[in-house]
Amino acid sequence: MTRGNRPRTVRPQAPKEDAIFLDAPIQPRVDAPRPKLIEVGGELAPGAAGELDALGVPKELLAGLVLKAVHIVPHFTTDWVANQVCLPRVLTSELLDQLMADRLVEVVGQDGPLSYRWAISDKGRQRAVRLLEVCGYVGPAPVSADNYNTMTEWQCDHLPDVSPTDIQGISKSLVLSKEAIEVAGLAALSQRSLFLYGPPGNGKTSIGYLLNNCLKGELWVPHSIAVGDNVIRLFDPQVHDEAPLGLDRNQEALVDRRWVRIKRPFVIAAGELQLEDLDLAYSQALAYYEAPLHLKANGGIFMLDDFGYQRMNPFQLLNRWVFPLEHGVDFLTLKSGQKLFVPFRQMLVVSTNLDPESVMEPAILRRIGYRLHLGNPTGPDYARIFKQYAGKYSISPDDHMIESLVRRHQKESKPMRGCIPRDLVERVRDICRYRGHPLRLDDELLDLAWRGYFGNSATEEDEQNWS
Repeated sequence: MTRGNRPRTVRPQAPKEDAIFLDAPIQPRVDAPRPKLIEVGGELAPGAAGELDALGVPKELLAGLVLKAVHIVPHFTTDWVANQVCLPRVLTSELLDQLMADRLVEVVGQDGPLSYRWAISDKGRQRAVRLLEVCGYVGPAPVSADNYNTMTEWQCDHLPDVSPTDIQGISKSLVLSKEAIEVAGLAALSQRSLFLYGPPGNGKTSIGYLLNNCLKGELWVPHSIAVGDNVIRLFDPQVHDEAPLGLDRNQEALVDRRWVRIKRPFVIAAGELQLEDLDLAYSQALAYYEAPLHLKANGGIFMLDDFGYQRMNPFQLLNRWVFPLEHGVDFLTLKSGQKLFVPFRQMLVVSTNLDPESVMEPAILRRIGYRLHLGNPTGPDYARIFKQYAGKYSISPDDHMIESLVRRHQKESKPMRGCIPRDLVERVRDICRYRGHPLRLDDELLDLAWRGYFGNSATEEDEQNWS
């Protein structure tokens, strides 16, 4: 980025056919230093700025943000505005003084030793309406794109490593081989991409969720990012889970409230994902940008589930990530055509039940960090899954009952899937609740659960009657 908070236009050159790529990602260089960190509540946090110039955002944008926040209320106080824009009171007072000098707001009374009651003028109201037409964002003040990049890179480099002990927790929910658990652990430790493939119903999606539970540490993410006069909303309560430090009022005053402390994110997208979802989404109605899903997933996991079933060519989708997977940097496009580079620092997990060769080109497969095939369970594994899930409800099925199920799979040519024991137990629970008796397992209940799950097998007489 260049100084003055203007986005730097970077156009990556197309790689030559015989180019040799290094595994080490390209680290983006920016002029702005990393935001200062302070220790508060036993943790590191971004420190509150002492002057407007230290925010890294144009004063005009901040003043306009204040004006847009106050134009819908008849009166407001300095403290109220400070809470709306998440800035220290002293900096908020400076912005209000600037607006008052421009005759956009006026003082109507005293609210305390260092706080006043204000009202917006007619001129200020007209200015606010024009500002909302240019950018409709109203809320916490944004951080600069440079500050976001440097802060994200630093945090991702200092996150706790995933240990074998953390990964072993996966085996409590899924029956997997030691090799499969180790491959998943290596992907989580290195934060390289993971490609899961195999028949449906064997735990590919579950592994994504369980890997997220293995990730340790928290992140600070901004409410929004400023790129020149444009604002990109990043923090999303539907995606990010807050992890507050529980600070008292004096400690909170030391922290830059433009940042939110969150758990490491887990973002999942399936068949509804479209190519445009991977770039900045500009809302004509709101007049600001929404960050794409993979940007919101930085520092955590972005899972592309049911790959190959999207409404686009799968090659187009993964070709979009060739450069980010290679270099750890992505490029987003503003409606003006400017390119903004951002870190690509999440673990990409792709799952599919299709043949990898049919949905991925060799150039993409080469950039995938780890691949893991999840096949159908064997008879002993099927029995372990059944007993493990039934044990959650304090049910102990005998070996004869499970052996009968395995033989029935073979007799009726029903492939054994890892999800079937769970589904059968859940249907037995439904039957017991419907009949009003305590939960139990027996051959009669399992037979009814089986037929309700797979459907009744049509006999030759049924086929004749149907004809």
